[in-house]
Amino acid sequence: MSFNFDSYQKRRLRSSYFSVVISIALVLFMVGFLGLVLLKSTQVANHFKEEVVITLFLKNDTSNNQIENLRSSLIKEIFTRKIVYISKDDAAKFYAEDLGEDFVNYLGTNPLKNSIDIYLNPGFVTPEKMGEIADRFKDNSYVFEVSYDKPLVTFLTQNIQRVSFWLFVISSFFGLIALILINSSIRLSVYSKRFNIKTMQMVGATKSFIRKPFIWNGIQLGFIGAILSLIGLGVVIYYIDQKIPSLQLTTDYTTLAYLGGGILIIAFVISWLSTFFATQRFLNLQTEKLYY
Repeated sequence: MSFNFDSYQKRRLRSSYFSVVISIALVLFMVGFLGLVLLKSTQVANHFKEEVVITLFLKNDTSNNQIENLRSSLIKEIFTRKIVYISKDDAAKFYAEDLGEDFVNYLGTNPLKNSIDIYLNPGFVTPEKMGEIADRFKDNSYVFEVSYDKPLVTFLTQNIQRVSFWLFVISSFFGLIALILINSSIRLSVYSKRFNIKTMQMVGATKSFIRKPFIWNGIQLGFIGAILSLIGLGVVIYYIDQKIPSLQLTTDYTTLAYLGGGILIIAFVISWLSTFFATQRFLNLQTEKLYY
């Protein structure tokens, strides 16, 4: 009879561990997928920002040495990602190809100007910062005109902010759900051993001594759940990369490292805290209340 009871208890314990691990894995998979979307959305937004250009049209009397000095000073600026110099002759060729005719021969002169395209770092692509940069170069003695697509910058900034805000809200919401679900799963696991906790306490074991194996067990369950969630995410990432290779998911090692490290840290922190407080609750509970 005792053997059958012990066997039943072991099966029940294994079932409890299995449900905790699956719950943790599913929740971390959901959080990891949202984290992937959040990280890649930032990269996509930066990709669009990096294509925004401020063009400096230079005065006709600007010498080659002066142009070279201006280029050298621009490349050292903190807001500069790269610069591209386009001579008026090259610009005329580009326009001629687009128009399908040589307008220089028709006009008898080249009305275009030498120019420098400044590609900005993503952090400087906002209406305010680009306005400051443009105002700064308007007073430059070599610059005839400063041009950039202000409506596009405003539209891009507003939409990126809007999308980022809602992604943050959704990620925070699901992160809270993850915390609650993992905490509940671990609390149920500890609840099944509440009598063992109280028995150990009654024979003189200290609270820290009782908590230690429970916390270690909780961390192990969290780690196993995290590994399962990472395997699931790996399959999903590989599938998406096959369908949309332009996202470069499997070769973006920085994003993958952040994602994997984040999931492992979340699993460790939540498992440790949940097990600690769940165990502490039963340690402080009176014996007669263990049955409720």
